[in-house]
Amino acid sequence: MKEQIGFERLTGLIAFARAGSLGSYTAAARSLSVSPSAISKSIQRLERQLGVSLFTRTTRSLTFTTEGRDLHERALKLLRDAEEIGQIAKSARAEPAGALKIAASLPIGLYLLTPVITQFRQHYPDVTIDLRLSDHIVSLAEDGLDLAVRIGDLPDSALLSRRLAPWQLCCYASPDYLARKGIPHQPDDLINHDTVNLRYQSTGQLFRWPFSVGEKEIDILPPSSIVVDTSEAVIAMVAAGAGIGMAASFMAAPLIARKALIPVLLDFAVERHNITVIWPESRRTNPTVRAFLDKLIEGC
Repeated sequence: MKEQIGFERLTGLIAFARAGSLGSYTAAARSLSVSPSAISKSIQRLERQLGVSLFTRTTRSLTFTTEGRDLHERALKLLRDAEEIGQIAKSARAEPAGALKIAASLPIGLYLLTPVITQFRQHYPDVTIDLRLSDHIVSLAEDGLDLAVRIGDLPDSALLSRRLAPWQLCCYASPDYLARKGIPHQPDDLINHDTVNLRYQSTGQLFRWPFSVGEKEIDILPPSSIVVDTSEAVIAMVAAGAGIGMAASFMAAPLIARKALIPVLLDFAVERHNITVIWPESRRTNPTVRAFLDKLIEGC
């Protein structure tokens, strides 16, 4: 006769699966909304019940034992199955409700998702939003996320996806700067202007500015007197009158509406079609996810 699995063992397996995926008890506790000590106690109890050690612990790291590595994928499947049961139960509700967990990069979150989330909450006040902003690619399944919005080319995966509306990379300047320095009429004119450029944090390389010239796309590296390492800082510097900068149209739109920025070299702007919303198959029938996707596609 097979031994029946107890409640404590289930909670231990869930704690083990999440800690193994995230690499620490603290991260697992945060994702499950419990204390790190609760995670530690659950895993210790599970180890006693199974008669094996699952992790090798030091003050700075958490690594699998041989037995732990073998068991982790099975525990992870249990966690995914438990989350899917919850999603199926949610799909029976007529109205969106409950928590919606979203991941995005900081610029996407601040400038593209913020207005959509605000409007969505006005329509569905029973939904709570958990928005996680990071440039690091996260696993939707392992982190229990409902959807993510990403920019750039995505690898093939089993996730469902939908491309959002195209956007532009364009040059912008403040009215004050243009009144002082004049308006450039072609990309070569930038050599006579102050420019603000971006340095990628990941590589240390400077951003080369793309322009659409005829049927070709060219890129140049302007001689910038100010270099910053976030796109948000580029926008802030340009709006303050520091010079001309290149930014995504969805980031510049609120400042254009307030007349704090003016597009320049607009005829040479390049268009991109690489903002994508992705979500797991298990969220396909979730009414909250479906409603948010509809609002996001409508608003973008």
